[in-house]
Amino acid sequence: MQPESITSQEGTTPAAAIPHALEEDLLRAGTYALLGTLLAAPPDEGVLERLRGIEAGAAEGDGLAASWQLLKQAGMNARPEELEDEYHDLFIGIGRGELVPYASWYLTGFLMERPLAQLRQDLARYGIEARADVSEPEDHVAALCESMAVVIERADGEGQQAWFDTHLASWMERFFRDLQQARNARFYRAVGLLGEQFMQFERQYLALPA
Repeated sequence: MQPESITSQEGTTPAAAIPHALEEDLLRAGTYALLGTLLAAPPDEGVLERLRGIEAGAAEGDGLAASWQLLKQAGMNARPEELEDEYHDLFIGIGRGELVPYASWYLTGFLMERPLAQLRQDLARYGIEARADVSEPEDHVAALCESMAVVIERADGEGQQAWFDTHLASWMERFFRDLQQARNARFYRAVGLLGEQFMQFERQYLALPA
């Protein structure tokens, strides 16, 4: 089964909906939402069109900008029918995919463990509810990206850093490196590179003084 967005906000927080946010926060929320979309299901033609329209700054000396350029190129070369197979092989498979994209798995080696229980408590605190028609655990990488976009909307810098440190920082960068190195990854290598570079950016951004 392909995971769908878990939140009552349909899994994404449009950047323009964040009131009085800094421009950087709008871009950050949008990046998390895009990663959530790409990791929740294989991108369709509409999502690929968005990728083909990416406007990134000069890539020289800037790993994050370079990763956006590579994702744009990957979108230009991709076909939805091929991405269906790639996504299946990476994340679903027969029994399981090449990667197991859950926080509990990365942190404990098992599914449905303590990290998920803590996440559910924190989701409730922010009023983020799982959709009734989605059975995937909330600690799927796509759902956590979606949730971070919502947290950027609702929390100050301290709250954002606490969420990032608790639910993302301990494992997600490693997941994105694994995604880049996965045997079945082609298009998703570019997604993994963007994710890794963005996690590194987030560490630095959230550590800045308020």
